[in-house]
Amino acid sequence: MSMTQETGGITGTMDMDYNLIWFVEQCLSNALRLETYIADAERAGDSDLADLFRRAQAESRKGAEQGKEHLRRRLAAS
Repeated sequence: MSMTQETGGITGTMDMDYNLIWFVEQCLSNALRLETYIADAERAGDSDLADLFRRAQAESRKGAEQGKEHLRRRLAAS
């Protein structure tokens, strides 16, 4: 199968919808994982690293919210 071919026939979900669902899941998963990294950095007394992870977590949450909004609009239109 060519990588340029739409795989909706295989998965039952159009590629762009699947990609959007995957993106949201990855953002949410990353936000959860970063919570552990923040706690690790705080335990080690590394506030700079904890702040970096907090900023990254905020961006992951932002990405998830944006993805969910796109998904809502796409599902409402179908």
